[in-house]
Amino acid sequence: MDPHITEWLNLAIRWAHMVVGIAWIGASFYFVWLENNLNRVNPKQGLAGDLWAIHGGGIYHLEKYQLAPNNMPERLHWFKWEAYFTWITGMLLMCVIYYFNAELYLMAPDSKLSASSSVAVGILSLVVGWFVYDAVCDSALRRTPIMLALVLFAFFVATSYGMVQVFSGRGAYIHIGAMIGTIMVGNVFRVIMPAQRDLVKAIQEQRPPDPALPAKALLRSRHNNYMTLPVLFIMISNHFSSTYGSSFNWAILAGLSVVGIMLRHYFNTRHLSQKFVWLIPAAALGMIILAFVSSPYKYTGNAKQKTHGIAMASVDDVEMGLINFEEVNDVIQLRCAVCHSAEPSHPLFSTAPAGVVFDSPQDILHHIPSIVSQSVQSKVMPPGNTTQMTDEERTLIGVWAVQERPEKE
Repeated sequence: MDPHITEWLNLAIRWAHMVVGIAWIGASFYFVWLENNLNRVNPKQGLAGDLWAIHGGGIYHLEKYQLAPNNMPERLHWFKWEAYFTWITGMLLMCVIYYFNAELYLMAPDSKLSASSSVAVGILSLVVGWFVYDAVCDSALRRTPIMLALVLFAFFVATSYGMVQVFSGRGAYIHIGAMIGTIMVGNVFRVIMPAQRDLVKAIQEQRPPDPALPAKALLRSRHNNYMTLPVLFIMISNHFSSTYGSSFNWAILAGLSVVGIMLRHYFNTRHLSQKFVWLIPAAALGMIILAFVSSPYKYTGNAKQKTHGIAMASVDDVEMGLINFEEVNDVIQLRCAVCHSAEPSHPLFSTAPAGVVFDSPQDILHHIPSIVSQSVQSKVMPPGNTTQMTDEERTLIGVWAVQERPEKE
């Protein structure tokens, strides 16, 4: 497909995905907040509670029924299409970015799978993920929600570890996010909506509703609530190569997911008391620890011998000035400038990614930090290593970068 068309498809679908995703997450967060802030002291007969609020120059009075009013209203608002369209646009975006360009973003550089096989594995993971999750939720573990949550978290961590063995770090992350998103929308489509339909139908038929369905829907809705922040991180993770590009990328994803779950739990419970306020500094400490353990810098005896995460070459090599710019420029022009140029020669790009070009020495010198981060430390560039950059060439760039900017050491 023409790269210009692909870029605009990416833009249009990503924008739509953000809009409907904000609508879904916004509605979910609002109703959790509403439920947690209801005034349940001496409610009117038939009510579970009410709430007064002011917004946009107006005052609102909201009431929640214990079950339902005596007569169902003519117009009852349902919240489902936001979830469905978030999943649909997300899958379309996955196709445009990862499946149409599997060699570039999905496949690991040393993958033994073909592009079509990699795509098939990715799609299969979404299907299997839903059925495993659904089966575990319907097992005896449902009676102990904490144990259920721990088992599910262990399943996600194990799946993440398996994914990074098959896909690139970026491709693995996005598939974990897609699997969680599929589970979330599956909860809406297969559990929450049927429970709501049964409740409305039972009231209309003046019969007692099945209490098992709302209980099941409540559990799945709670899962959706806690999975939201990890999914949001995954949506932006491609901007942070130190996470998905790390050799411990699966563990970093697990750690960041725990941070998101901790923050979500605090906001879910702060209306009761501040007993979970410690989760905020704990989450901040978790972020600091993850930043430290994911650091690419290596130390060889003393603090001055920082080597930018380079596996080869010594500090003595740097001090002797063994590498000149022409050697590095030859590598960058051969391996990087095919995409990062004012006129890319790579067939999948019509413009330089992120507007970064390496057409002149000044361009390269300006982008030394990002070149080292992307091609030497995390090795996520070139994507899919499509230009076959060697470890020796990465080392050459890294040692030259330390040589070029010794004051940074």
